Amino acid sequence: MSAVSEKRDSASPIVIWGAGAIGAAIAAALVDIGEPVILVDNSVAHVRAIDTLGLTITGPLIARTFKVKACLPEQLEGTYERFFLAVKSHHTTGAIEQIEPHLSENGYVVSMQNGLNERVIAAKIGAERTIGAFLNFGADILEPGVIHYGGRGAVVVGELDGVIRPRTEALHQLLLSFDSAAVLTPNIWGYLWAKLIYGAQLFATALSNDSIADVLAMEAFRPVLTTLAREISSVAAAEGVTLQAFDGFDPSAFLLDATPARTQQSFDDMVAHNRRSLKSHSGIWRDLAVHKRKTEIDAQIAPAITIGAPHGLELPVTRRLVELIHEVEQGKRPQSLETLTLLAQSDTTVAGAR
Repeated sequence: MSAVSEKRDSASPIVIWGAGAIGAAIAAALVDIGEPVILVDNSVAHVRAIDTLGLTITGPLIARTFKVKACLPEQLEGTYERFFLAVKSHHTTGAIEQIEPHLSENGYVVSMQNGLNERVIAAKIGAERTIGAFLNFGADILEPGVIHYGGRGAVVVGELDGVIRPRTEALHQLLLSFDSAAVLTPNIWGYLWAKLIYGAQLFATALSNDSIADVLAMEAFRPVLTTLAREISSVAAAEGVTLQAFDGFDPSAFLLDATPARTQQSFDDMVAHNRRSLKSHSGIWRDLAVHKRKTEIDAQIAPAITIGAPHGLELPVTRRLVELIHEVEQGKRPQSLETLTLLAQSDTTVAGAR
């Protein structure tokens, strides 16, 4: 019996707060190796379906139903050491306020979200009780109790201060049950900022109805997507972050000193990666086109603008992206190539080069 198994036998359950695509997919893998898990979600229908029918995972990699304990936030009792936070970025503050009374003295929260939510969590419960994670796999919730796991992607965990500790080694071992290529890193911020750059590009693709791969392949939009990357990477550099490549995305290919050929190759690699995924459109696109709800842009991308301000960085194209996503959310603009073109027209770097 491995050390992780011995620990697992005596450990209290992992509480996964947020039973959407990310949380549920990881929960299924943990349950499959005998790890006790409690799923917490605020959707009555979703919790009821999981409790009565089980958690069903569909897709090309796995198609099974798992027995998992699920409850609403107000139904959770007791204190727990390990929390995986998997809610939308803009729900982070509210979720942490609900989690804190259940967090044991030596407990911690792992942010399994998009964005820089580790900053929000650490401000509430302390950096020493916060662990970073980076996830880039494809999954969507189809209906209550049913998750589609569409394709593999980077899975990374690391401490905010870069120190490898026994708890992060144990977490890494657990995540290997979900993806055998999971990484334990001393540079989690490098991954998170790199994903923020890629995330900004995904938000831009969601301004249209075209797939991620199709937009990334369009030569007309590569300049503005490059400008978005450079704006956010300038903030990361000002913060002293060394960016980390992942899943065909090379953030260094978008730096000012990168050759055009290298930037083009990075776009081509991203197109190839996304063409292999059965998830053709982003969760951002689904929020706008399918669920007709607000996206995570204010909590996920806009913080880069706030962080950049003290460094004298303006991020004008990023600001315009936030504005256009808001207009789509409010029904003022359609998801179309015409709306994406408005973002491209805001890129004065490109305009000045014409």
